[in-house]
Amino acid sequence: MDDATRTELEAAAFRTLQKHLMEKRTDVQNIDLMNLAGFCRNCLSRWMQEAAAERGIEMDKEEARELFYGMPYDAWKAQNQTEATDAQNEAFKTAFEENVTKG
Repeated sequence: MDDATRTELEAAAFRTLQKHLMEKRTDVQNIDLMNLAGFCRNCLSRWMQEAAAERGIEMDKEEARELFYGMPYDAWKAQNQTEATDAQNEAFKTAFEENVTKG
């Protein structure tokens, strides 16, 4: 398989993941994704921001989030995010440290 085809397939798989998280599983909270998988929607938007930077494209955190979420992040949170429990917050501290800070 040539590189262009592989890139197209990877992009298609990413778009499917994004659509799944944004349309089919809005009930799954970012904190749960982070705690279980070590990444969340915000990580995906950050990875898009980092990929843009690698290509000389300026994009701040809020622009990257809006690109991924398809709306301003605050609107997404108001529409979909629930209050985290104490247990979720404790698990998040560890997950964030292991997967983002040390990342």
